[in-house]
Amino acid sequence: MRGAGIGALAFTVGGAEVLLTAAQARAQGVPLRMLKPEEAQTLEAIGETLALGARRAGIAHFVDQQLSLPPAYALLTVRVSEVRPPYIDVYRAALAGIERASEGSFGRKYADLGAADQRDFVTRLRQVKLENWQGPSQSFVYGTLRNDAIDVVYGTVEGFAQLNVPYMAHILPERSW
Repeated sequence: MRGAGIGALAFTVGGAEVLLTAAQARAQGVPLRMLKPEEAQTLEAIGETLALGARRAGIAHFVDQQLSLPPAYALLTVRVSEVRPPYIDVYRAALAGIERASEGSFGRKYADLGAADQRDFVTRLRQVKLENWQGPSQSFVYGTLRNDAIDVVYGTVEGFAQLNVPYMAHILPERSW
């Protein structure tokens, strides 16, 4: 959680721990510690469908970094659910479920679908209408990944500004995120 007050998270780069935003970590190609590349690709694609800008904001790096922390320190909403750690297990099951359902419904990986098919998929996920679903409950997966996408896109001073909502933190960050 170090650095969370300034919007930065601790990432390991070249063996050294540095503070970066998730967007900076993505832009710099910081290696993921927990998620496999194909899982990150799926997470970025569905995150982008759930909240425009989630890919660029670094949803995969945010989730990956949070999954690498001791569970009590993770800023993921899954922490306040009925799910017991390690949280990587539920993310792996959810992302695999998305891929299986996408392949079953469209014959392609979720990230390879066009925008209209991705929106259709997410709508059916939200409505618990994916017939060939295997994984954590569809509503849980939708809610968890949507929260992650919203957090990474709008959970900053700049994100609040995009929404035209005044940022009214109890303690303002020392510098802009």
